[in-house]
Amino acid sequence: MNSNTNPNPEEKRYHLALALAPQIGPTLFKAILAYAGTAQTFFTSASKKLKKIPRVGKKLEFLLTHQEELLRQADTLLANQEKQGYQVLTSLDAAFPKRLLSLADGPILLFYKGTGDLAMERSVGIVGTRSATAYGKKITKEILEELYPYRPTVLSGLAFGIDAEAHRAALHLGLPTVAVLGSPITQIYPAAHAPLAAQIQEAQGGLLSEYAPGTKLLPGNFPARNRIIAGLSDALIVVEAAKKGGALITADLAFGYNKEVFAVPGNLHSPYSEGCNLLIKQMKASIYTGAKDLAATLSWTKPGEQKIKKPVLDLSNKEEEERKILLFLQEKEEVGIDDIAFATQLEMGRVSSTLLSLEFEGLIKSLPGKKFRLLVSF
Repeated sequence: MNSNTNPNPEEKRYHLALALAPQIGPTLFKAILAYAGTAQTFFTSASKKLKKIPRVGKKLEFLLTHQEELLRQADTLLANQEKQGYQVLTSLDAAFPKRLLSLADGPILLFYKGTGDLAMERSVGIVGTRSATAYGKKITKEILEELYPYRPTVLSGLAFGIDAEAHRAALHLGLPTVAVLGSPITQIYPAAHAPLAAQIQEAQGGLLSEYAPGTKLLPGNFPARNRIIAGLSDALIVVEAAKKGGALITADLAFGYNKEVFAVPGNLHSPYSEGCNLLIKQMKASIYTGAKDLAATLSWTKPGEQKIKKPVLDLSNKEEEERKILLFLQEKEEVGIDDIAFATQLEMGRVSSTLLSLEFEGLIKSLPGKKFRLLVSF
């Protein structure tokens, strides 16, 4: 739920209290709101009605018996906003990032500290290994220098290595940058990056976290925060990454959210290029060769430049099966392989091989869940 105007204080107070409840993650939180309408209605409804909400079960008694405690926590956080210099953002608030509202596992509560607007027109996530090489740092700077004319907001996680390099390069260029933290915004981690965090806040950027001030810093927070980076990014670029780690988690999440994912190819003998090369091999990421590729994919233009149009395809030289599939895809934003087979009346084997051929030609893009999207016009 999101509105163009901010909620009344009491409504937000109950919303925040429910969001703070232990073991109430995004999925269950949204299920409760879908059933009850609002958090305030949930807390003030008769318990018999509440028992009908799927998967609430044993958590119901805890929520009801700890209602006043949760409301006190909410009041404290709201009262401390001005003193500690942060904003509490729930999905009811107009300032809550709309890019995150459609995510099934998206955050239900955010804390923001900074001067930048979270309703960014364009955004790009830059992630990579904490053990960045000189090559990785150099490429990160070059990527942002090339992207500078498009004026995106740069998103990363304030970690050592590529993350910090992305934030620093953005600051140097005067691009807004947002650091998504795995810690509360009042507890900078790593502590060595406190000066960098302060610069980010002062330079049309900010610090963003789903963890309330005063909560315990846990290792699991960092993989979880990667979904926020992925969800806020129009495109995600993986600069350097090992086979396992946060960068690949973020890339997998972005791929699952149907975001554009790019990976910088690297030396086959470098352990910090294995992750990037693997993403390309698995077709979860496109090879990053320059800003023009990214801009063309997202239809970004520089000031005074005409909007990039989809390439126009001549169907006369395509096989009949290819024409059937392309024409069907033209009618849909994205469509599953089963629907394609049903609509075109082609055997599944022929559909699969034809789709693969069309993807190699750059005419369509495969999406998670065996879905496909057209990249050209006729």
